[in-house]
Amino acid sequence: MIASLHGLVAEHTPERLTIVVGGVGLEVFVTRGAAEMTRAGETVFLPTRLIVREDALTLYGFASATERDMFDTLLKVSGVGPRLAAQILSYLSTDNLRNAVASERPELITRVPGIGKKTAAKILLELKDKLPAGLNAIPVDGFDDINGEVMDALVGLGFSIVEAQQAIQGLPQQAPRDIQERIRLALQGLGR
Repeated sequence: MIASLHGLVAEHTPERLTIVVGGVGLEVFVTRGAAEMTRAGETVFLPTRLIVREDALTLYGFASATERDMFDTLLKVSGVGPRLAAQILSYLSTDNLRNAVASERPELITRVPGIGKKTAAKILLELKDKLPAGLNAIPVDGFDDINGEVMDALVGLGFSIVEAQQAIQGLPQQAPRDIQERIRLALQGLGR
């Protein structure tokens, strides 16, 4: 099992890295968090998980060991393979995924591209007793329909769910309830 890599990033894309370790370039599929913390030409340390299939050996890299552990947990859900698990972790932080499961909010999980209502319901059902609520997640009470629409708009503009949630959390308490104005303020908070 390859638990981690320490080497030079030779190639960098949003979904994949080539890391040179001991003169060998290893292709690693990464979550968005891992891709954002690395740059080509830099030395990096990545927690990894090697997935062995009949026809392929695929290496996945993560921003943290906690993210790797959540990946392992997601793989235990029937119908969730490694690519889908990595996709989920690219759009939801581990804390926000825990919060979605604990509060039984499938709509937070269906915002991940490739996840439908049935898969979200299956994830909630199978992980219900396995995950404690996230400590740094948006409180369920503070996430209403208006903020949900703001999040959908931000995700539609290309931001990750984590970025959108952080922007919504950063809105002033006295921010207007108008969706367009909240989107404008969220974009300002994101620097766009």
